[in-house]
Formats: sequence, C-alpha cells, structure tokens
Amino acid sequence: MKNVLEYLENVKTNNLVIDKNGSINYQELKEMSKRIGSGLAKFVKNNDPVPIYMEKGISALEVFMGALYAGGFYSLLNVGLPKMRLLQIVNVLDVDYIITDNEHLEDAKIYFVDKKIILYEDLIKEEINEKLLEDIRSKKVDLDPVYANFTSGSTGVPKGVIVGNRSIIDFVDNFVDTFGIDETDVIANQAPFDFDVSVKDIYPALKTGATLVIVPKELFTQPASLIDFLVDHKVTTMTWAVSALCLISTFHGLDYKVPSTVKRVMFSGEVMPMKHLKSWMDHLPKAMFVNLYGPTEITCNCTYHIIDRNREYEKIPVGKPFNNECVFLLNDNNELVTKDNVSGEICVRGTALALGYYKNKEQTEKAFVRNPLNDKYIEYIYRTGDLGYYINGELYFGGRKDFQIKYMGHRIELEEIDKAIGSYDGVERVCSMFKEEKSKLYAFYIGSIDTKELHEKLSKELPVFMIPSKFIKIDEMPLSKNGKIDRKKLEELI
Repeated sequence: MKNVLEYLENVKTNNLVIDKNGSINYQELKEMSKRIGSGLAKFVKNNDPVPIYMEKGISALEVFMGALYAGGFYSLLNVGLPKMRLLQIVNVLDVDYIITDNEHLEDAKIYFVDKKIILYEDLIKEEINEKLLEDIRSKKVDLDPVYANFTSGSTGVPKGVIVGNRSIIDFVDNFVDTFGIDETDVIANQAPFDFDVSVKDIYPALKTGATLVIVPKELFTQPASLIDFLVDHKVTTMTWAVSALCLISTFHGLDYKVPSTVKRVMFSGEVMPMKHLKSWMDHLPKAMFVNLYGPTEITCNCTYHIIDRNREYEKIPVGKPFNNECVFLLNDNNELVTKDNVSGEICVRGTALALGYYKNKEQTEKAFVRNPLNDKYIEYIYRTGDLGYYINGELYFGGRKDFQIKYMGHRIELEEIDKAIGSYDGVERVCSMFKEEKSKLYAFYIGSIDTKELHEKLSKELPVFMIPSKFIKIDEMPLSKNGKIDRKKLEELI
C-alpha cells in the first residue's frame, strides 16, 4: 500500500460518515471525491497544496480526498481563524486558488481577493474522469504529501508541517492494531480538521470502515447535549483533547448520563488532571484509557500508555513507542540518556516522521537532523524540543527545552506572541510566559496601551488559543546579570 486513498477504495462496509447536516456512506464518499478530483486535476499540479476554506464536515472530507485524487495535498483553512492568520497561511502555501462552499463564499471573496475562488458546489457536478485519475495515480509515490497542518512559528510566520502517505499509513496501521479498532466501532471526531488529532479519527475510520461521527463544534459549550449526542450515536471510540474531556467532567456531565458504549478514551496535547481522569474511569469501569504523546511532526503520536486501573499514579508516563517508532533521549552533548531521573531531549526516528515544514528549509533543518548516534549512513530524526526522563524505565514528559509550549492542545511559540504584541504602537517591551501548573498564558509588557485594547488588537491577528489569559502591565522588565529578561522574577508577579 502506498497511497491513503487505498483505504477509501478498499472499504467493504456500508457504514456512514455523519455530520450535523446528514450522512454519506463510503462508496458515496469515494464517488464525490473522484468528482472533485476530476475537477481539481484541471489546474492542480503534482504535489501542489489545495487550500480549503470550509467548516469541518463531510463536504470538507470529500474535498480532502478529492485533492489527493487530483495529485495535490490538502490544507484546511479554519474558518474561525483571524483574517491575518489565514493570509499568512495562504501566503506560505503560495497558490492562486482557494476551495470554498456557498456558505463561506462571501467571506472568501473578502479575505482572498487575489485568489481564484473554486466552489465545492461546482466541483461535485464534475464527471468522473477515470483515465485522468489513473494517470495521476501512476506517477505518485508513497513519500508524496497528504496534508499540511500549520503550527506556531517563532518568526511570526506559521509553519506548515507536511505529512506524507507513507508516514500516515505506517502510523494508522499500528494505531488501529494496537487498540483493536474495527468496522463495528463508532469514532467520535472532536478535533478540528486542521489539527493532527483528527488524523486519528479520519484514517482509522477509512482503514477499518468504522462509522465516523463528526461532533458539531457548538456542542462543546453544551455538556448535557454533548453527552446526549455520544449516547444517541452509540460512540465507542473517543480520541479527544484533554480540555474537551474535562469540559464534560467539570460540569458533571457523566452524572447526568453515561455514554456506556464507549470502549476507548484516548487523550493527548496536555497533562490529564487525575481527578478528571478518575471521574471518567469511575463512570466507564470497562473502558480503556490511553495517554498519547507526540508532536505534529511525527504524524500524531509516537508513544502511548494504557492506564492501569490498579496503579496509583503521581504522574502519568508518556509510555512506550508505537511499533516501528524509536523514541530516545539525548543530552546536550548528543549522548544517549538511559539512566533514571536524568533529563534529555525527546527524539524520534522512524517512518512516521513528517516531510518537514513547507517552503521553510531553515526551520526544517533545525528540527529534522542527522541522527548523531549513527555515523554509518544517513538517518534523520526529529528533535521534539520536549524534555523527558525515565523512572524505573518508564518515560515521562519533563517540560519544554525552549520557549515553545503546549496550551489548549496546541504547540505555540511564545516568540510569535511576543512579536505580535511588540509590533503595536504603545508597546515598548513584552515577554509572554506559560504557567503549566495553572495552565494559563500570561503576557507582561511595558507601554502606554491598556490591556483591553491590547486584547482586542491581538484577537484580530492570532488564533484564540494564542491569546494570553492575562495581560500584566509593568513599569520595567526585570533583567538577569547577562541582560536577558529574568523570567523567574516575572513568575513572582503572577
């Protein structure tokens, strides 16, 4: 197998993909995707990006697969992002077209004035050109890209992580086998389609023919309705952000009703608070709970830890590597760390590594490097920037090596936030900080601008998950002996 489209083409079940507007079976999904692919192939060149400005749902999924049939790769432009952020992403992708639907046409015309707007509603009317699609497929290899998801970048420009067919196939096959997902499962998608967690919903569903239920985003402000939704759809598998699971347990949603069909609850992106985990486990006594770890650059996850109900946890390990992935620690001298309680940078090698950052050679070469432990042949590893350590041979997360953080399930460069804030008139100096134990993002600044105005300006430029929880105006920035901002002293002000 060399192309993820083979998952779609090999589905044997009559199960459905369901969203808030209706449903479609896999055969119908394949037909619609081929129609779209036949239309897109008229102007999409091999391995070109296909920017898609649509809500997540069946239609977006059809365009995803259609982009692959056309020989390109897809990148979802989240309709909830500020205009400036969208334009930054489109600028990186550097193509002269945008795919959208009638619902978002007017906004697309305003945002992307210099781009050709192609309508989903027109694409699905295309006749399927099997010969053209077969010709395109014959030229594809398993290293060709499937999608680009954008993460925060220290330079102020988002980085597009490019993930190829081979990496997805390798990860998804192992993911499905490890957790026993099959055609009888009902997978509830929580993650946005521009977030790599959604890959663990979409492609296991395509591989196994399981039912894929796309949960309406508005339900995540309505815990009782969300629980009703899970119960009504007889959901078995939840691969969700920690914050989404905590939403339900915080408002005692499980006391209202228990989604008793759930067999697997998998979480990642942030540390799962033990009291919330206990609540879920108490209400679902037979379900498997799994802590997943891994950045976007290694195709979703590289390690997992299945929660042992008989174990008292002080902290949950990130676990052991998935099959065909090697996870190890390097110290500052690029030496292997094996001893307990010794910190090192978490590094990953294996097929699941991404292809790099789209049109960003400098950042790619910083993160995807030659394995310093292998001088015999060329082998690349990904340096996560995360610190880890062992206790009794188990791997634990130990924070960030640099100023990149995990917040609300997203990896964020604090430098990008600082650059945005520092660009405003009335700001002389700024320093953003993340307080992990409080799970709050702070911004300290010197200047004349008031905090309300600063928040309003930033909201028009950055996604909501990059907006500090609190802006703190100070008279002067504390400095260390070497002239750098003294972050420890700033922490004292929190």
